Amino acid sequence: MKPSRRTALKRCAAFVAATWTAQSSLAQTKASKKAMQYQDAPKNGQECDTCMQWIPGTGAGAPGGCKVVEGPISPKGWCVAYVKKA
Repeated sequence: MKPSRRTALKRCAAFVAATWTAQSSLAQTKASKKAMQYQDAPKNGQECDTCMQWIPGTGAGAPGGCKVVEGPISPKGWCVAYVKKA
């Protein structure tokens, strides 16, 4: 028996919603500090507060965040995801 148009549209909408939810969950997942080789000290003059991924903390010198690495991040830290701000 052929499904009705309404049933087909509902299934399609459910599929799109499930796919979108799965993709947004993956996009929000951050890497662990270990996986990104994070360290609390700069490396070769590169430090987190000069990186495009840096999310500033509440004040100067305060720990902030990162778009890529999970957890609190030192402004003077470093990881393999470092990309100098333009």
